Amino acid sequence: MFSKSKINEPASKAPEPAKPDAPAAPAASSPAPKSDSKPSAPKAKPPASILSTDLHITGNLKTSGDIQVEGTVEGDIRAHLLTIGESATIKGEVTADDVVINGRIVGRVRGLKVRLTSTARVEGDIIHKTIAIESGAHFEGSVQRQDDPLNPGNATRSGANPAVAPKAENA
Repeated sequence: MFSKSKINEPASKAPEPAKPDAPAAPAASSPAPKSDSKPSAPKAKPPASILSTDLHITGNLKTSGDIQVEGTVEGDIRAHLLTIGESATIKGEVTADDVVINGRIVGRVRGLKVRLTSTARVEGDIIHKTIAIESGAHFEGSVQRQDDPLNPGNATRSGANPAVAPKAENA
């Protein structure tokens, strides 16, 4: 019987790390089975929202989830994972943790991970933590690495980077 309770205790401790992610009120509720079922539901990641090729959006999009754009967006987009399809055109600033560009963007791109595939067409600056550019991608603009590219307030910090350029010119 002690072995069963010991087995159950680590199992109840495993969901406890999920409880701090949730508000403090669920942590106060002692029934562990109810807590186990609740964290499993949020763990199931919803599928990406898909904007089809015949969709034209004028305005900004913001989500904490994933977006796959196949149509046209005139406005800024903020998402967790943003995939720009081959037929997509974005005119505005794009900000996401992970950006995969297969189509066309006219505007600034901000991302922790930015990937330009061979069909990508980007006209604008890319601010990134890591970047990958496949052969065949078309890019006009500047590329700048930042530790926190998602925060536009880092533009003042990036002002230190141009100071490096004059040193390179003097060298």
